Amino acid sequence: MSVINITSREEFEEKVLKADKPVLVDFWAPWCGPCKMVGPEVEAVAETFAGRAYVVKVNVDDQPGLANDYQVMGVPTLLVIKNGQEMNRIVGYRPRQELSAALENAL
Repeated sequence: MSVINITSREEFEEKVLKADKPVLVDFWAPWCGPCKMVGPEVEAVAETFAGRAYVVKVNVDDQPGLANDYQVMGVPTLLVIKNGQEMNRIVGYRPRQELSAALENAL
């Protein structure tokens, strides 16, 4: 399973808040260097957790309202959301092991 790009608030509600599994949400921006570095780590986590969790990306330039809802002050900000609730927040670049550990804790 690959990373899902969220393009609307409705899609976020459907794919994240109503998801039947934990979701790793990557709030990112195309101009952000650390976001480019964390991208491959997020992709790797998506492959590792295929079938057990979802991984989505939200471009903060395209979805400023969603970024504001979750008080995203800097990018990348990664959230683990389960049953519509934020379980974990990671700000800045982190290796896939750390992202995986955060997601594993929500399973």
